[in-house]
Amino acid sequence: MTTPWPTELRLSKDKKTLTVAFDTGEKHDYSAEYLRVCSPSAEVQGHNPSQKITVPGKRDVMILSVEPVGNYAVRLHFDDLHQTGIYTWPYFLDLARNPDKHWGVYLTELEAKGLSRDR
Repeated sequence: MTTPWPTELRLSKDKKTLTVAFDTGEKHDYSAEYLRVCSPSAEVQGHNPSQKITVPGKRDVMILSVEPVGNYAVRLHFDDLHQTGIYTWPYFLDLARNPDKHWGVYLTELEAKGLSRDR
């Protein structure tokens, strides 16, 4: 079984949505906010689960650019100057296929910490 391969990456004109299509026929739209708060960077994820950071106030974040990293990933540059996450093709698929694991947990963490998507 081969790993799905991207066939298209498209940043929307308003820079708020990244669309990734794969050779499996899957096509997923990712909000800039979702990609920013789920950044695979050590800055957000930490070096172990106890160091994970909940990033508030990113509802209006935008993706300024998408930079290839070899042939296995991209680096996203956000307008809040975050640019250290390397988004691999399997990670994009994980984000799309498991939104409760990522977005649901994020929303729960925001609420538990008294944080907001707006601040």
